[in-house]
Formats: sequence, structure tokens, C-alpha cells
Amino acid sequence: MSRIGKKIITVPKGVTVTVGESELEVKGPKGTLKTPIPQGISFKVDGEELRAERSSEEQAALHGLARALANNAIVGVTQGFTKQMDVVGVGYKADVQGKRIVFSLGYSHPIEFPLPEGVEAKAERLTTKGSIQQYQTTLTLSSIDKQKLGQVAAEMHQLRKPDAYKGKGIRYVGVPIKLKPGKTGK
Repeated sequence: MSRIGKKIITVPKGVTVTVGESELEVKGPKGTLKTPIPQGISFKVDGEELRAERSSEEQAALHGLARALANNAIVGVTQGFTKQMDVVGVGYKADVQGKRIVFSLGYSHPIEFPLPEGVEAKAERLTTKGSIQQYQTTLTLSSIDKQKLGQVAAEMHQLRKPDAYKGKGIRYVGVPIKLKPGKTGK
């Protein structure tokens, strides 16, 4: 039994949900999203409620997935999604230039990262005060599509993963990094 699939989605005011044969179209104040509907799953709109129903027990796994995708679409067109990433390291920086981000990550050349349609970025430079003053840039990515936003963040993370000893690189905000101890001298 899918507990998530049984939950009812409340449709806020200003959002219209159109149920098609193979996709669900959600229109809201921030834009329009289309979500695929797996075979054997159907959606029903009752006033301000959206229900996901399955035809048999074989679609139990897809029941919760379809409901979660529909809920993400509704949240996306009303509030949107954001992800923050830190670029940490001496000489490491990121500059947003229109629809691309130019990274300087310690390589011999700058890396240009094109932003896909529907994803926006802002960069702000911070100075952390601690035992060692460290400069870092915080990138704030925002989009109405949760899947696309996560994919862009993962591709940025792959450009320079955090170093195991100093933690330099591109990292997700709020995700702890366990650093390895360095060599000890006698």
C-alpha cells in the first residue's frame, strides 16, 4: 500500500490542473509544468482536491511516484524551489553572467556553465570569520521544476567536488562534510 499515493493534494487558488491522457498540466502564477502520468494511474479533480488512484496493486510503486510528481508541480508553480551551493577555497569563485556561470576552480582555465531554460542563479560573496579567514561564494539556484534544479546542482557539484582534506570545492549548503585528518609531524 502506498501511503504517499493515498494522500490528497490540495490545489491552491490561482492554480489550474488539467488531467490529460498521459500527462498532467499545472498552471500557476509562476508558470506552467507538465508531469507524466504512468499507465494504470489516474487523477481526479474534486473542487480544490486532487486525488491519485491506481487500477491494480501492480502499480503500487508508481502510485506514490505519480502523486509526488504532481505535488512537486503544484508547489513549483506556486512557490518555486531553491538550492544553495557554496564555492569554497582560496581563488575559487563563481560569477553569474546572464544565462551562464563562469567558475574559477583552480584549473588552468575558467569553466563556463550554461544555465538551462527555467533555472536562474544569483551569486553573493561572503567572508567567513574563523581561525582562518576564508572567502566563499554562495550560489542560489531557483526554478519551478524540482527535477531540473536538482540536475543542474548535481552537474555543478561534479565540476569540483569538495576536497577530502581542506573541503575546497563546490558543496551543497547544509550538507556536512567529514574532513580527513592531515599528516602529523613529530
